[in-house]
Amino acid sequence: MGNGDTRVRGLAARAGGWSARHRWAAVGIWVLFVFLAMGLGSAAGRVDVKDSDQLKGETHTAARIIEDAGIDEPAGESVLIQARGGGLKATDAGFRSAVTDVVEAVEGTGEVTDVTSPYDTKTISKDGRSALVQFDMRGAADTAGERVEPVLKAVEGVQKDHASLRIEEIGGASMMKTFDDAFGDDFKKAEYSAVPVALGILLIAFGALVAALLPVALAVTAIMATMGLMGLVSHLQPMSDTANSVMLLVGMAVGVDYCLFYLRREREEREAGHDARTALRIAAATSGRAIVVSGVTVCVAMAGMLFTGLAEFEAMGLASLMVVAVAMVGSVTVLPALLSLLGERVEKGRIPFLRRRERGGSQDSRFWTAVLRRVLARPVIAAAVAAGALLAITAPALGMKTQQFTLDQEFGDSLPIVQTYNRLNEAFPGGSEPAEVVVKADDINAPEVKSALADFRDRAISSGASRGPVEIKPHDAQDVAFVYVPLVGGSDQDKAGESLDKLRDEVRPATLGRVDGVEAPITGQIAGSKDFNDQLAGAVVPVFAFVVVFAFALMLLSFRSLTIALTSIVLNLLSVGAAYGILVGVFQHGWGASLVGAEGVGAIITWLPLFLFVILFGLSMDYHVFVVSRIREARLRGLATKDAIRHGVVTTAGVVTSAAVIMVAVFAIFGTLSMQSMKQMGVGLAAAVLIDATIIRGVLLPAVMALLGERNWYLPKWLHRLPDLTHDEAPRAVVPGPAARDDEGEPLKV
Repeated sequence: MGNGDTRVRGLAARAGGWSARHRWAAVGIWVLFVFLAMGLGSAAGRVDVKDSDQLKGETHTAARIIEDAGIDEPAGESVLIQARGGGLKATDAGFRSAVTDVVEAVEGTGEVTDVTSPYDTKTISKDGRSALVQFDMRGAADTAGERVEPVLKAVEGVQKDHASLRIEEIGGASMMKTFDDAFGDDFKKAEYSAVPVALGILLIAFGALVAALLPVALAVTAIMATMGLMGLVSHLQPMSDTANSVMLLVGMAVGVDYCLFYLRREREEREAGHDARTALRIAAATSGRAIVVSGVTVCVAMAGMLFTGLAEFEAMGLASLMVVAVAMVGSVTVLPALLSLLGERVEKGRIPFLRRRERGGSQDSRFWTAVLRRVLARPVIAAAVAAGALLAITAPALGMKTQQFTLDQEFGDSLPIVQTYNRLNEAFPGGSEPAEVVVKADDINAPEVKSALADFRDRAISSGASRGPVEIKPHDAQDVAFVYVPLVGGSDQDKAGESLDKLRDEVRPATLGRVDGVEAPITGQIAGSKDFNDQLAGAVVPVFAFVVVFAFALMLLSFRSLTIALTSIVLNLLSVGAAYGILVGVFQHGWGASLVGAEGVGAIITWLPLFLFVILFGLSMDYHVFVVSRIREARLRGLATKDAIRHGVVTTAGVVTSAAVIMVAVFAIFGTLSMQSMKQMGVGLAAAVLIDATIIRGVLLPAVMALLGERNWYLPKWLHRLPDLTHDEAPRAVVPGPAARDDEGEPLKV
């Protein structure tokens, strides 16, 4: 095959051409960029999202009052003292002795303050069999978990001396320590294992160590640079640990994918007979362009998170957007430079048992060739079956129930502290997570304010919102008081939510609301969950509209086809819907839940549906743009539409399969974590990518395109003035044949 002059235009082609001609400069600029980003980010430090910025509504108002007052709320702890079976009661001498021993033991550690006896605070259960010794940890609440171990050991010592009683500690500090010990390493292992898993799959896909290392190296350097950029950007938009984890996931997925697409195309062109320079130019104009289109679309999708108004989502969206942009730029600049430098050495480190394809051999997948033969022979049946299957999988999503997880939902009964949590909630409903009323007044000790506080405490119980005890903790110097109200319903969030509504809508207006100048926002776990849900519900429509409209516009400009843009949106929505259906079936209804360790969850974590929509809508474009680009290339080289579909799907099947396997493997790692929220995220992402790369791209897309025929390339005359963002390259024809023409009979431009 000759190596005639190849004509290219477009951003990706020009970037790839410059990098190939200035190889060392391109590599040096990339390395300098990575180190500069890391150095500047480290020097600037990272600003994390503050509690007062996490949510809007009353939760935000309460956090702002506390922050402005300069009050550092300590980590509160409780020791549950409970009779085993039908034994002692709180009035018995043995029980009193245990309470005294607990008070003395925790005070003796020197790590606690404000220790209270249940006989003073009336924290004794109605049946008289349970009591709470309460205290606060000294020092900052966010580091209390590091100092709580001596207190836990002191409580364990008291337990040994009172075998007839159950004596257990629970609270912010003890839970923090327990979870850090149990799951801190879990997360790190999951994050660190993503790289070797991806490398192993790439070794199988390429059969050569150097070729396999390139995508991983690009992804890792993109992640490193983005971590530095996150430090700089955090001074404008605060970041978080969650945003860091999501950035790593997305960065590994797209970084490897983009490099994989580029590298495979360059290899394919060389094996077809082109010299290294021409092969690289063709890869830049084709796969490079697909990477840019996909990357911009993913960035637009990630930007949708900025419309939620939720600080955590905004941090995740911005971090993901940055890592995709960095990986995209690296793929079309430093990657062609490295390929130009390496040349044939990209095949170094061959794996002996993985036989190398002969040069010029077919890149077609025999499996997908067989599938496509049947799909294209009966596209109506294939489309009906595939769409019907996806709609059936999506159906359970119509009954989706979302909520913030309680401790037992998040971690199951695998940890002793979860069992303590359940026993505490049974004995003192709502006591483990009370509503917190933050009262701010001009003078917190004014008679009318004191009277309103007392009235609020009484009415909270008489209204049925709480069974008490309601604790009032004043901060005279700041004219602030905290009122802790255990909610009836306890860990049952629906019932506890009803109790919260009574406090907000009935009790507060009739008491504190009657005093001029008093602010009394109600916060706490249940209140935070409600405020989060309300704000998230309000963000769904604008986020959905933004992502869909801009993705449609980008596809329209990139392919200059109204039909391609519309089908892209519909197919991506089907992919997301199927992921929702699997999540609801497994985690809400429990179908096959034992296979992933998800028994008894009964709901989907509140933030996941919107998060999945944004992430999946963006990532789905990777495969879609890559496959449709190859189909369009083949059509423009003279193949009939049906033959172009076959050529595009079977020649991309290998790279799409490899990319999908990597994504599924990386996401599935997070599906193995013990936290149900992370498990749901991992399973949802892995299932969606698997469906997208098989049913959607391998069956439904070719079937729908076959049914549409030449209408795939339809662009109304009134849209011909749109900017032309397509590439223009004219390598060898796939087969000889007449030039492709549009509906008006004009030759199609690329």
